[in-house]
Amino acid sequence: MSLGEVRASRRIVFSGLGALGVAAALAGCAGSGGSSSTKTKVSAGTELATTSEVPVGGGIILADQKVVITQPTAGQYDAFSAVCTHQGLLVTSVDNGTIHCANHGSSYSATTGAVEGGPAPSALAKVEIKVEGDKILAA
Repeated sequence: MSLGEVRASRRIVFSGLGALGVAAALAGCAGSGGSSSTKTKVSAGTELATTSEVPVGGGIILADQKVVITQPTAGQYDAFSAVCTHQGLLVTSVDNGTIHCANHGSSYSATTGAVEGGPAPSALAKVEIKVEGDKILAA
Protein backbone atom coordinates (compact mmCIF):
# COMPACT_ATOMS: atom_id res chain seq x y z
CA MET A 1 0.00 0.00 0.00
CA SER A 2 1.48 3.34 -1.01
CA LEU A 3 1.45 6.56 1.02
CA GLY A 4 -1.20 8.01 -1.33
CA GLU A 5 -3.50 5.04 -0.70
CA VAL A 6 -3.12 5.42 3.08
CA ARG A 7 -4.01 9.13 2.91
CA ALA A 8 -7.03 8.37 0.71
CA SER A 9 -8.22 5.68 3.14
CA ARG A 10 -7.86 8.03 6.13
CA ARG A 11 -9.72 10.75 4.23
CA ILE A 12 -12.61 8.36 3.52
CA VAL A 13 -12.77 7.24 7.16
CA PHE A 14 -12.78 10.79 8.52
CA SER A 15 -15.35 11.92 5.93
CA GLY A 16 -17.61 9.06 7.00
CA LEU A 17 -17.21 9.93 10.68
CA GLY A 18 -18.02 13.58 9.95
CA ALA A 19 -21.18 12.64 8.07
CA LEU A 20 -22.22 10.34 10.91
CA GLY A 21 -21.73 13.16 13.43
CA VAL A 22 -23.86 15.55 11.38
CA ALA A 23 -26.62 12.94 11.06
CA ALA A 24 -26.61 12.33 14.83
CA ALA A 25 -26.78 16.07 15.55
CA LEU A 26 -29.72 16.55 13.18
CA ALA A 27 -31.58 13.60 14.68
CA GLY A 28 -31.19 15.17 18.12
CA CYS A 29 -32.72 18.43 16.90
CA ALA A 30 -35.83 16.82 15.44
CA GLY A 31 -39.10 17.23 17.35
CA SER A 32 -41.14 14.30 18.56
CA GLY A 33 -43.70 14.82 15.80
CA GLY A 34 -46.55 13.42 17.85
CA SER A 35 -44.88 10.24 18.99
CA SER A 36 -46.56 7.67 21.21
CA SER A 37 -45.51 9.74 24.23
CA THR A 38 -48.42 12.06 23.37
CA LYS A 39 -50.91 9.30 24.12
CA THR A 40 -52.67 9.54 27.48
CA LYS A 41 -53.67 6.36 29.26
CA VAL A 42 -56.21 6.73 32.06
CA SER A 43 -58.09 3.72 33.42
CA ALA A 44 -61.84 3.72 32.90
CA GLY A 45 -63.71 4.79 36.02
CA THR A 46 -60.83 6.90 37.35
CA GLU A 47 -62.19 10.09 38.94
CA LEU A 48 -60.41 12.97 37.23
CA ALA A 49 -62.14 16.05 38.67
CA THR A 50 -65.42 17.52 39.83
CA THR A 51 -67.56 19.66 37.58
CA SER A 52 -67.10 22.68 39.88
CA GLU A 53 -63.32 22.57 39.30
CA VAL A 54 -63.67 23.22 35.55
CA PRO A 55 -64.53 26.85 34.69
CA VAL A 56 -66.92 27.64 31.82
CA GLY A 57 -64.85 28.77 28.81
CA GLY A 58 -61.71 27.38 30.40
CA GLY A 59 -60.39 24.17 31.80
CA ILE A 60 -57.99 22.42 34.12
CA ILE A 61 -54.75 20.59 33.44
CA LEU A 62 -54.14 17.37 35.35
CA ALA A 63 -50.36 17.06 35.07
CA ASP A 64 -50.09 13.64 36.76
CA GLN A 65 -52.65 12.08 34.41
CA LYS A 66 -51.52 14.19 31.42
CA VAL A 67 -55.13 15.18 30.76
CA VAL A 68 -56.75 18.56 30.13
CA ILE A 69 -60.49 18.86 30.85
CA THR A 70 -62.40 21.75 29.30
CA GLN A 71 -65.89 23.22 29.61
CA PRO A 72 -66.36 25.25 26.40
CA THR A 73 -70.00 26.00 27.28
CA ALA A 74 -71.95 25.44 30.49
CA GLY A 75 -72.43 21.71 31.05
CA GLN A 76 -70.31 20.57 28.07
CA TYR A 77 -67.15 18.79 29.23
CA ASP A 78 -64.40 17.58 26.91
CA ALA A 79 -61.03 16.01 27.66
CA PHE A 80 -57.82 15.68 25.70
CA SER A 81 -54.24 14.62 26.15
CA ALA A 82 -52.38 17.46 27.89
CA VAL A 83 -49.22 16.59 25.96
CA CYS A 84 -48.51 19.12 23.21
CA THR A 85 -48.00 17.39 19.87
CA HIS A 86 -45.12 19.71 18.97
CA GLN A 87 -42.40 18.44 21.33
CA GLY A 88 -44.21 16.42 23.98
CA LEU A 89 -44.32 19.07 26.73
CA LEU A 90 -47.45 19.64 28.79
CA VAL A 91 -49.87 22.35 27.74
CA THR A 92 -49.84 25.28 30.14
CA SER A 93 -53.27 26.94 30.32
CA VAL A 94 -56.87 27.01 29.11
CA ASP A 95 -58.92 30.17 28.61
CA ASN A 96 -61.41 31.74 26.22
CA GLY A 97 -62.06 28.40 24.52
CA THR A 98 -58.38 27.75 23.74
CA ILE A 99 -55.81 25.34 25.17
CA HIS A 100 -52.36 26.95 25.17
CA CYS A 101 -48.84 25.56 25.16
CA ALA A 102 -46.62 28.49 26.11
CA ASN A 103 -43.47 26.42 25.56
CA HIS A 104 -43.43 27.13 21.80
CA GLY A 105 -46.72 28.93 21.14
CA SER A 106 -49.05 26.15 20.01
CA SER A 107 -52.78 26.49 20.66
CA TYR A 108 -55.72 24.10 20.36
CA SER A 109 -59.52 24.27 20.33
CA ALA A 110 -60.96 23.54 23.78
CA THR A 111 -63.94 21.91 22.03
CA THR A 112 -62.22 19.61 19.51
CA GLY A 113 -58.52 19.62 20.38
CA ALA A 114 -57.73 20.77 16.82
CA VAL A 115 -54.63 22.88 16.23
CA GLU A 116 -55.45 26.60 16.09
CA GLY A 117 -51.92 27.98 15.88
CA GLY A 118 -48.21 27.50 16.42
CA PRO A 119 -45.90 24.68 15.39
CA ALA A 120 -48.01 21.74 16.65
CA PRO A 121 -48.34 19.20 13.81
CA SER A 122 -51.59 17.56 14.94
CA ALA A 123 -54.58 17.79 17.26
CA LEU A 124 -54.56 16.75 20.89
CA ALA A 125 -55.79 13.18 21.33
CA LYS A 126 -59.36 12.92 22.66
CA VAL A 127 -59.73 11.35 26.12
CA GLU A 128 -63.12 9.73 26.69
CA ILE A 129 -64.88 10.95 29.83
CA LYS A 130 -68.32 10.74 31.40
CA VAL A 131 -70.03 12.92 33.98
CA GLU A 132 -71.82 11.22 36.87
CA GLY A 133 -73.40 13.73 39.21
CA ASP A 134 -70.64 16.22 39.95
CA LYS A 135 -67.82 13.79 39.14
CA ILE A 136 -65.88 13.67 35.86
CA LEU A 137 -64.66 10.13 35.24
CA ALA A 138 -62.49 8.51 32.59
CA ALA A 139 -64.77 6.44 30.35
